[in-house]
Amino acid sequence: MASLLLATSDALAARFGAVTVRGELSGFSRAGSGHCYFALKDTDGAPALLRCAMFRRAAVLVDFAPADGQQVEVRGRLGIYEARGELQMVVESLQRLGTGTLYEEFLRRRARLQALGLFEAARKRPLPAFPQALGIVTSLGAAALHDVLTTLQRRAPHVRLVVYPSLVQGAEAPAALVAALQRAGERREVDAVLLVRGGGSLEDLWAFNDERVVQAIAACALPVVCGVGHETDVTLADLVADLRAPTPTAAAEMAAPAREEALNALQGQQLNLLRVLERGLQQRAQRLDTLALRLGQPARRLQGQAQRLDALAGRLQRAVALRQQRLGDAPARLQERLQRAVQQRLAGERQRVLSAEQALQAHDPHRVLQRGYAWVESADGRPVVSVHALQAGQPVRAVWADGQALAEVRQVLPRPVDERGMPPEALPPAG
Repeated sequence: MASLLLATSDALAARFGAVTVRGELSGFSRAGSGHCYFALKDTDGAPALLRCAMFRRAAVLVDFAPADGQQVEVRGRLGIYEARGELQMVVESLQRLGTGTLYEEFLRRRARLQALGLFEAARKRPLPAFPQALGIVTSLGAAALHDVLTTLQRRAPHVRLVVYPSLVQGAEAPAALVAALQRAGERREVDAVLLVRGGGSLEDLWAFNDERVVQAIAACALPVVCGVGHETDVTLADLVADLRAPTPTAAAEMAAPAREEALNALQGQQLNLLRVLERGLQQRAQRLDTLALRLGQPARRLQGQAQRLDALAGRLQRAVALRQQRLGDAPARLQERLQRAVQQRLAGERQRVLSAEQALQAHDPHRVLQRGYAWVESADGRPVVSVHALQAGQPVRAVWADGQALAEVRQVLPRPVDERGMPPEALPPAG
């Protein structure tokens, strides 16, 4: 019988070779050795069942957590399990149904967005070294939110946290994520934003591969830390974010330094500063001792300086006496020069006053009257300087050098002028 089973197994291997089968997982189990055993059922309800075995070397390459009821695609070789005489498939690869199509779309989107420069390291911004407030974009019911809050409360309880709720899975998740990121950027109430979600399949994380979400992260006014899925999960949101964290917990650790670490660093700097100050004081103390030794006996040095001062004082006194002797009668000569200068200045001033007095006398109107002239003034004593100020019948007073006379104007005869306003005698002679 063993020979028959072996021959049947060889015939199957030769006839079918490597095959690909799609179906529903059933009875999945993982042994302590790392080998996995399960069965595949038809998805249309037909009573068909194919038992499968996936050894450890292939199981470690599976990038999701297999569970009963999942639609999968397996690739492997058919054979006969001789111990029970059953048809069995030795699985070499296992992936969720549709994952290949999604992954191809992921690669296309990544290439397109990379060509736009959204993944370039040059456009990514550094996180604030010591943030005062952090924003968290995730679902309120997500385990990732609990992990982030717990981590930040433990590491940096002084940091204020603002949660911007959003869906993180499903068809409506991309629009919700975009709105939450825009809201955080517009409010500007935090220093950085944590975009987090727990692990899952490629379909579960697909919202973070949406181009709208990628563009929103790139356009966000705040630095964005992306911690989506597990360490092996990579989304387009991870690639465009300013900093990628392998998990939500790691995102919290990267965004805010631990308070204890910062305090320890400050304490270390304080100790270094104290050591530097102490070393500086010691060096200056040694220098002071060296200078004291070089100075020798201060009293002797001061005595020498005092003798030098006495010698300089004696020289100064002799110089002052010699100067006074040389000056001698200089004050008397200076006094005589000053008296002569004062007398000359007084004579000049007297001459100026005399000249001014003569000029005033020459312009005295009474001296003009003595030459036979008279002036005319109105009854109120105002001088009449123009015939146009007079009217017929107006009383006036004529003043001479030896008296005055009251008169009345009988007729006003202005001197005729030409069209240029000049009197006739002022015109140039004809011809």
